[in-house]
Amino acid sequence: MDIDEMIEALIEREGGYINHPSDRGGATKYGITEAVARAHGFAGAMRNLPRDEATAIYKRLYWHRPRFDEVARRCATIAAELFDTGVNMGPAVAATFLQRALSALNRERRDYPDLVPDGRIGPATLAALDRFLKVRGNGGESVLLKSLDALQGERYIRLAERRPANEAFLYGWLANRIG
Repeated sequence: MDIDEMIEALIEREGGYINHPSDRGGATKYGITEAVARAHGFAGAMRNLPRDEATAIYKRLYWHRPRFDEVARRCATIAAELFDTGVNMGPAVAATFLQRALSALNRERRDYPDLVPDGRIGPATLAALDRFLKVRGNGGESVLLKSLDALQGERYIRLAERRPANEAFLYGWLANRIG
């Protein structure tokens, strides 16, 4: 699946205009929050956010800027997971999950050095991913995906524990975002 297909699937999953009272993000359309839309020049009512503008925001902020496109050149399924997590939790959180998982899976630095979990995909993260995929082969991709899902699931539960209003979203997050 390429980025355009991922964005289309995401927009279908996110739906149209929503303004749930328990959602700290406030009004959204196609999953784009009002704050993000405003920061990128959209001045109209959120109900009127054009689909093509949402698509452009997703590509710019949640694909190219965090360098998930670079990850996709190495492993499309990992990049797709990072994109989806990044949309829901922020790209830096998704990148940090990747860095943490890669560091935990490096067999005490025998395969590659530990990464600084700074939330930025750079040369060290890409080199670690390359090495991980080479050393672990096809099975490594599946294990890395499970690691990313585990980190994401733990964060969702923590969000609900810390803010009971998030319990309204927990079931959907776990059902629609994990695995």
